[in-house]
Amino acid sequence: MKTFTRIMLPAVLVGATLLGGCATKLNDADEARLTQAVQDAAEAKQVAQQALTEAQTATASANRAAESAQAANEKADRIFQRSLRK
Repeated sequence: MKTFTRIMLPAVLVGATLLGGCATKLNDADEARLTQAVQDAAEAKQVAQQALTEAQTATASANRAAESAQAANEKADRIFQRSLRK
């Protein structure tokens, strides 16, 4: 009985899949909506990629500004320490 079930279950699933695939046909309105959704997704992906690029640029700029501020802070600290020693 187990062998019969092991053979029949995949056969039934494959048959059902083939029949379901053949019976599936989108009407023109649904196909147009699907095409529009694919185009919208592609545009959204492009916008997201541009946003990512801009965010990476902003991050690099912020890092440079932080390094510059750190250097200025250290220089101000050295000047202050020198003034204390005088």
